[in-house]
Amino acid sequence: MTGISRRSFVVGAGAAVTASSPVAWARAPHDREDVHSTVLRDAAMVWKRLPGGWTEAPFLGNGFLAAHVYHVGGEGRVLRFMINHGHVQDQRGQWEAAIGYSRLGVGYFTLTFAGSITGVDWTLDLENAELSGTVTTTQGGARFTALILGHRDVMLVSTEPSAGEEAMAWAFVPLPSATTRQQRRPPDYTANPDPAIAPGHVEQPMHAGGGYTTAWKEVRHGGRRLLAATIVYGYPDSTGRDRAIETVTDVLRRPPDAHVAAHRLWWRRFYRRSLVSVPDKKVQRFYWIQLYKLACCARDDAPVVPVFGPWFPERGNNWTQIWWNTNVQVTYPVANGSNHCELDAITPAFRRYHRNLEGNIWPELRDGDTYALCHPGDWQLRSGPRYVGRPGLNPNDHTGNLVWALHNVWVAYRHHMDDTVLRDVLHPVLGRAVNYYARFLTEGTDGLLHLPTTRSPELANAADCTYDLSLLRWGVTALIDAAARLRVDEPRLAQWRDIKARLVPYHEDGNGVMIGAGVPFAESHRHFSHLLWLYPLQEKLERRTFEHWASMQARWHGYSYAAASSMETLFGNAEQALWHLRFFVDGNIQDNCQLTPNTMYREGTGFAIESPISAAQSLLDMLVQSHGGVVKVFPAVSATWAEACVRGLRTQGAFVLDASRAGGRTQWIRIHSEAGEPLVLRHGIEGEIEVRDEDGGRLPYRGAGTITVPLRRGRTAIVSRPGVRPDRARDVPANEQVPPWGLP
Repeated sequence: MTGISRRSFVVGAGAAVTASSPVAWARAPHDREDVHSTVLRDAAMVWKRLPGGWTEAPFLGNGFLAAHVYHVGGEGRVLRFMINHGHVQDQRGQWEAAIGYSRLGVGYFTLTFAGSITGVDWTLDLENAELSGTVTTTQGGARFTALILGHRDVMLVSTEPSAGEEAMAWAFVPLPSATTRQQRRPPDYTANPDPAIAPGHVEQPMHAGGGYTTAWKEVRHGGRRLLAATIVYGYPDSTGRDRAIETVTDVLRRPPDAHVAAHRLWWRRFYRRSLVSVPDKKVQRFYWIQLYKLACCARDDAPVVPVFGPWFPERGNNWTQIWWNTNVQVTYPVANGSNHCELDAITPAFRRYHRNLEGNIWPELRDGDTYALCHPGDWQLRSGPRYVGRPGLNPNDHTGNLVWALHNVWVAYRHHMDDTVLRDVLHPVLGRAVNYYARFLTEGTDGLLHLPTTRSPELANAADCTYDLSLLRWGVTALIDAAARLRVDEPRLAQWRDIKARLVPYHEDGNGVMIGAGVPFAESHRHFSHLLWLYPLQEKLERRTFEHWASMQARWHGYSYAAASSMETLFGNAEQALWHLRFFVDGNIQDNCQLTPNTMYREGTGFAIESPISAAQSLLDMLVQSHGGVVKVFPAVSATWAEACVRGLRTQGAFVLDASRAGGRTQWIRIHSEAGEPLVLRHGIEGEIEVRDEDGGRLPYRGAGTITVPLRRGRTAIVSRPGVRPDRARDVPANEQVPPWGLP
């Protein structure tokens, strides 16, 4: 795989930067001829009102360091810059991961003004990942620009106070170094020691050893100022103090323009890997904000994102680590189609830490060849003394976590066809995950293999649980295919084939597939676990079960609507798919859950990021699909979207696709093969078509509505209406004007 490294643009990045202010940087130019720049400027978020917390705040990040900016009622003169780092967690493995390995809040900077804040005018520039604007106070005001460097764990905030606000000042407030989780909190739990507070840094030790340090420094030049801040996690060797202080000192040795140039180059290259433009500009802007959000909280060398991402809520909540029973699995898929393998942290996590998976199962089951995955867990796949349930003995809803997460790895692999992932990650880890299930399978009097009682996540216990059966069926099928592709001598192949052949079918009633044997789906629920065979596994299309689930939406949450939208795209039901997506994106409240003004998400008083990001995948599912060896272009686009333009979207089989829709019809498709896999294309072009190479030469093909094109590695095919040639990428016209996201 190839991707964008967060450290690729450091050396020499300042070569083209002229000498400038030591405390500020030039505004980024806007290239009006660049469609990406136009789309991203249009998607910029705006604040004309003070954000009041996590659900309203503008947010910054680089996959590790993160910040969000807001105001707390009663603090009339103060802005808070909450800063956190994805590595910062406790290390007390005697307790379950949500407590012993809990994410820890770090602290926040306060920017205190002389006067009370009376107004703000802020813009979050997605293209350059910069927050800038003004703060107006009763004594004057200030201009500021803030960013977190894309290539280095440093936050820079440049400020320029007006007359009357010269006394404006920064301070840092550390948060208690303790889990905020209350559920199953052991009575002997104690917070970490108090921090050591010194000028310019706060050093936080941990009981487990090591710790973390926040360091900062402000420099001034004329009427302008520059704050540089960082967090360094030093476990197990140190508190990170010396490295944190040196990082801040080092970054201030050069004018900020040099660092900002490298930062902007990273983001510029990031966005230009693909393009999506549709007439519904609320949805289009939402999509680009989710890509920005995912890039703020994910990298392939960063921790897998926890429930609330790297943006620690000030008061925390119970979701203090990584949840593997839905949250992770629905967060990352959009990185595949949008052509951003550099954001996939799941595959590297299993590559690096898979040996820790044995610690997720009961000690008596550990044999070196059996894996499972508990939730919550930490980014090194450790669960502490909390284990995956044993089917038929002490079931819990963790049994399928690992296989579902490995389906994410498989889908990422299919988008790049890098066989080292198949050989080094999927084949060995999935084989051990299937072993966990296989140890509990029993042969019934019907000659079929049955699974004792497990739990459909968050819903009900059942024997022959559909959720687990669907994952096991997919798992053995993937292993059989992997063994064939890798041409390995696999001693377990006969067992996998036997499981695939004799695994009991899903139990059904008049409403379709049930939760499991004797357990119908009888009441509304947010989790689509009994529908996993439909989406994302795409084992078969069967509408009756989906309609029964969708007929009861009272307890649906955000990701339920995203999943329903994606499921409808599989049936080709464009209008229903858009309805589900818009119901969520429009901020409707269901079961006390809601998309927030900054496109974050709340469930009651808990905060999460997975639902909005998964909804971005729903949009991609409308535009391109590629499961089952067939690439489908515009398979479920609403009739209200007469135009659409996509560039650089990646599909299974390692194809990269451009396409254009105009006048309600697909005009042309350009598809490039990176791996030489068989190309089967459902193009959606009405009437006669032409298939040519990039030089205009005709290419052979078979079929009509779905065609097969022999396309070698590195070659490109253009499929179009007769006489139509690919045009330039464009931002398609809007159906209607809509306000920006944020607090406009």
